[in-house]
Amino acid sequence: MTAVQPADPNAPSVPPKMMTSLRVGDDSIEVINQLLLPHEIQWDSCDSVEDAYDAIKSMRIRGAPAIASLAALTISLLLSRRLKSSSEAFIPSNTASAYQLAPLSSTSALLEWLHKVLDHLQSSRPTAVNLSEAMNRIRATAAAFKGDSAEELARALIETCQAVHANDLERNKQMSKLGADWLYERRAKDGKKKLRVMTVCNTGSLATSGYGTALGVITNLFETGRLERAYYTQSTPYHQGSRLTSLELSTLGIPSCMICDTMVGSLFQHEDIDAVIVGADRVVKNGDTANKIGTYQAAALAKLHGIPFMVIAPVTTLDMEISHGKDIHIEQRPPVEATLARGLVVSPTPSKLTTPSDNSTAPTTPPQAVVQITPNAIGKGDNAIYNPSFDVTPAKLITCVVTEVGVAENKDGDEAIDLSHVQ
Repeated sequence: MTAVQPADPNAPSVPPKMMTSLRVGDDSIEVINQLLLPHEIQWDSCDSVEDAYDAIKSMRIRGAPAIASLAALTISLLLSRRLKSSSEAFIPSNTASAYQLAPLSSTSALLEWLHKVLDHLQSSRPTAVNLSEAMNRIRATAAAFKGDSAEELARALIETCQAVHANDLERNKQMSKLGADWLYERRAKDGKKKLRVMTVCNTGSLATSGYGTALGVITNLFETGRLERAYYTQSTPYHQGSRLTSLELSTLGIPSCMICDTMVGSLFQHEDIDAVIVGADRVVKNGDTANKIGTYQAAALAKLHGIPFMVIAPVTTLDMEISHGKDIHIEQRPPVEATLARGLVVSPTPSKLTTPSDNSTAPTTPPQAVVQITPNAIGKGDNAIYNPSFDVTPAKLITCVVTEVGVAENKDGDEAIDLSHVQ
């Protein structure tokens, strides 16, 4: 039997780049294919509603704020293109589109197109409330418009769409500082000088418009000399956020350690962990929080070990229309994803270096492969697969919810958290 060998440490690797999921030009949007990270950087053009939907649905872009930005920016791009050629029959595009925007002949025709597009994009990831919040902001702009010029309506919509993306970065920096300061002040009372924290999934600049939410708190602690080490969990094999977290932490030079999500209990038993810091895809009125699968069990274990559990999310992630977590729609991913894993080919024999796809900026690297890690029978007949993308953490397990507005504490482990002052 040939021994499995680790990847060659001397093999070419992806050079450090500014961490971002989106590149936005005057007449273009490109999405980094997160499924290929960290081994290859590939930018995919996003020229249509279908392109944006597919990038979100396939998880080539992920993170609630980032997918909201992509959806909004795509609408902005198509409207901007139409304004430049308001009377031409077709919008310049590399692909035919069922969501073709007609010439701007009337506000009613534009609104009919807009609402169809908003509904379609919103359906791509139903659990992530930032996406629906962004689409609702655009709907509100359309509803508030009182003029009769389709071109003026298009300009108003473009302004709102671009604000969805632009506002996110400043929010992230503010909530990151609030969360880092709150935690450090709490732990400093026990004589702590540097903290050890754990996070789940990726919540950094690849998942947002920049800096990050939960990972932003960790970055702030590191930048201010208050972090000893960050631990991060590996979840499902095909779409694990850990590879993105590892890329961001290593690029920033933050001391870190990856653990499998089944090892969280052991970590809490043997290491002095100061907090678990996570992001959120939806926080409802009573404080129940939907986040990447594996968050709930981490929260339960943190409660058992007396470790603070922090949720860091922008105001746009709060959903005050839903009262309890039981009413959150949980997205079920395709079962096959749970049977697959993606990575570099390192065994059984060294592979020849290959050139990435034409639009990649990565150097020559060992090839990547998607492999099946389960027997063929899994997922067929009675051998079912349970593959939710998210779980819900009850408010009673959450120590605090931090937004860019402030910190909502749950000092006594109550069944609900008052979020009224952090909206």
